[in-house]
Amino acid sequence: MSKGHRQRKPKGRALDGWLIVDKPSGIGSTEVVTRVKRAFQAQKCGHGGTLDPLATGLLPIAFGAATKTVPYVMDGTKAYRFTLRFGEARDTDDADGQIIATSPARPSDAEIAAALPAFRGEIMQVPPIYSAIKVAGERAYDLARGGQVVELAPRPARIDRFELESRPDADTAVFRVESGKGVYMRSLARDLARACGTLGHIATLRRMRVGPFHEKDAIPLDKLLAVGDIPPPSPDLLLPVATALADIPALALSEAETARLMHGQALSLVDFMGRVPAAANPDQGLVRAMAGGRFVGLCRLDSGMLVPERLVAQGGPRAVE
Repeated sequence: MSKGHRQRKPKGRALDGWLIVDKPSGIGSTEVVTRVKRAFQAQKCGHGGTLDPLATGLLPIAFGAATKTVPYVMDGTKAYRFTLRFGEARDTDDADGQIIATSPARPSDAEIAAALPAFRGEIMQVPPIYSAIKVAGERAYDLARGGQVVELAPRPARIDRFELESRPDADTAVFRVESGKGVYMRSLARDLARACGTLGHIATLRRMRVGPFHEKDAIPLDKLLAVGDIPPPSPDLLLPVATALADIPALALSEAETARLMHGQALSLVDFMGRVPAAANPDQGLVRAMAGGRFVGLCRLDSGMLVPERLVAQGGPRAVE
């Protein structure tokens, strides 16, 4: 290969793992990733699930090999607490937006309790017009900011828990929610207010869980960045790559089996008799392939074979479980 076509070495440190940031209000998820990447002087990182600028709480950031496990984190259960303010509809469906309509109605606790069951389970939800969903190739929020009328189709959403936690006053109510991926809390608040015969928007929102990550794992952003860029924060702050997959059953591999998988070979499950975890679904179920304490990747059980689905090449000690 000629000198002019030599592949450039990526800038920064080769880090693998998850950093769980406690995001403050007033900053977007992408900006958090940019600041963290710069502080850690990392080669590669991305986030595991967007938080609106208004929101606070868990923002998992994946470094290096962990970026390959982002889809599995985003598939996990999310837990939120939000404050719904009654009486005002806003164009963004949260307190950052402009008031577009008002209502004098304020629901009672009993009216709220009567409306909640319709929002549990598998529901259809219209996303906020200020969202990243694409309409004819354009982001909905770009169209909305440009003054265009944006109409979004309802989408399936799974709500596992939706409960009234407290009622500070007639104007506000605090809720706890547990949901699947792709559920908009702003839509949930907006639609509940309508179901109660009034209007409303989210005043505060906090995410407390993303898949296997909980508040106890989170480090405030200002604490991470306070140390400055020199020296960068310690890699010891990162959780192992496999932490993101803790809910997926583990399957122990020998080094020889690992080598064959890494070459893309499917292995017969006959060779794994007695080792396949009972919790694994034999029909297209996922397992977390482990060689000793080392995370190898994700494999699928398919027609009596162990088929590699997403293997991970890792470059550091924080990549092990």
